[in-house]
Amino acid sequence: MAVLSRPIRALRPRNLTGAVIALAGAVALLYYGRLFFVTFVTAVILSFMLDPFVVLLGRVRIPRVPASFVVCAIGLLLVYLAGLGLYTQVAGLVDELPKYQQRINDLVDRVAMKLEAAEKSAYELVVPRRFREEARRALPQPASSRSTRKRQAEPPKPETPAVQEVRIRSEQPPLISYLATHLGELYEILLMASFVPFLVYFMLSWREHVHRRFLQLFEEQGRLVAAKSLDGIASMVRAFVVGNFLLGLLLTGASALVFWMFWLPYPILMGALSGFMSLIPYIGLPLAILPPVLAALPVYGAMTPYLLLAGIVALFHLIALNLLYPKLVGPRVHLNPLVITVALMAWSAMWGAAGLILAIPVTAAVKAVCDNVEQLQPYGKLLGD
Repeated sequence: MAVLSRPIRALRPRNLTGAVIALAGAVALLYYGRLFFVTFVTAVILSFMLDPFVVLLGRVRIPRVPASFVVCAIGLLLVYLAGLGLYTQVAGLVDELPKYQQRINDLVDRVAMKLEAAEKSAYELVVPRRFREEARRALPQPASSRSTRKRQAEPPKPETPAVQEVRIRSEQPPLISYLATHLGELYEILLMASFVPFLVYFMLSWREHVHRRFLQLFEEQGRLVAAKSLDGIASMVRAFVVGNFLLGLLLTGASALVFWMFWLPYPILMGALSGFMSLIPYIGLPLAILPPVLAALPVYGAMTPYLLLAGIVALFHLIALNLLYPKLVGPRVHLNPLVITVALMAWSAMWGAAGLILAIPVTAAVKAVCDNVEQLQPYGKLLGD
């Protein structure tokens, strides 16, 4: 027995406890510092995307610092124009919200009436008539008219401050109530988002200096590995973002054309929402169906147009993810489906909705590092397809 225990004991990693503690510490750090890490990773991805334009301006004898400023300024201008166009579309949609609200209320009332009728029919079918009569007689009788008039004559009790606060909150619009409740979180998100343009600018303008100093942290052999890892991460991020963006534009154009043919209001806005939401892993299909269905509420009353819209959006989703996505994005990511699923679960648990968007590029970046480091290559093969 002692002879057998030696090889078993030798197979155990000596630093297993330290590895588990380090992993737990890293997960805790990523969770509690999620705002910082999401902001930093977003800035890194944007800097990788804009760096080729800075290099292009450098070829025409423009220094890197002003070239970085010009590229960032043009990027902010494009974001502003896109936000302005989105704002005009959303402002027009807000003016028509009463129509949607009335339509939704009618649908809810209709569904409630059908459910009540179905419940009543089921009750009458299951419960015999004599039991229903006995149950009706067992119900408490209504109070007398004198006691009712007496209760009506009594003055209402004064509200306590807690009750008044609850009533005032319930009377507020849902959006204002939500903003008041989550004001601190929104302030932190906006504060971190304001750092993104500055981070991107400094990453672009100081790229050569930071890249050179970063490589000096390693030995001569390690510098080559670090440089290859950075180049692999940069090329993967560019391919991933550009591929998803082109795919989103294709879905937006096709969806907007279909929505215009169905006479839906704001087809461009609904097409953009449906097209880019369709790219969200696993939950993209229901999210992509939601905008056209909501936009069709004041237009159609029958069920057939809704089914057609949902079927067309589902067809676009399947074509994009099964035919176009592997050609535009798949060759640079090289992650197997199991790893993608686990990564989406893990990063969304740590970073919320941002984790769903950043899970694949972050995990693919980890794989790029593992592929270039000899000691980590088995882990890269484990993550790969």
